[in-house]
Amino acid sequence: MPGNLQRVRRIADFQFGRGAGEALFPDETVFSYSNTKRIRYANLGKTRLVTIRAGDGRLTLGYSAAERLHAHFAAPKNRVVIIEDAVPFILNGKNAMAKHVIASDLMIMAEDEVLVVDENDELLATGMAILAGIEMIGISYGTAVKVRQSKNRQ
Repeated sequence: MPGNLQRVRRIADFQFGRGAGEALFPDETVFSYSNTKRIRYANLGKTRLVTIRAGDGRLTLGYSAAERLHAHFAAPKNRVVIIEDAVPFILNGKNAMAKHVIASDLMIMAEDEVLVVDENDELLATGMAILAGIEMIGISYGTAVKVRQSKNRQ
């Protein structure tokens, strides 16, 4: 349905920035619905792009959607950069700890969906920020990003 495509594109533009909706959702996007007839998942073929959270209507990214956002937005937009020593842990689905963060988008707020990248801006994972972007830099303990899907664990 064109109305649903337009709706999720608007949500993406609001949540991630102008142009995110077009980058995330091509015209071939297919939707799955909950029992209450609300959009629950957006898929491209058999690949899940996003899940629409029932509680607040925000999008949670699948790894393929994270790849699309990563390609669309230049660094540092929506990114959390971690040290090289932590890369194997992130690739295995472990959370990104604040002490491993060396840079982040200062516009990130707690509970935002973010892209976890290495120092060369290679996408490693996607997840939910536990701390705000500025806190990730200033705090040296605790979890910075709760990793949802990593490159190796999709």
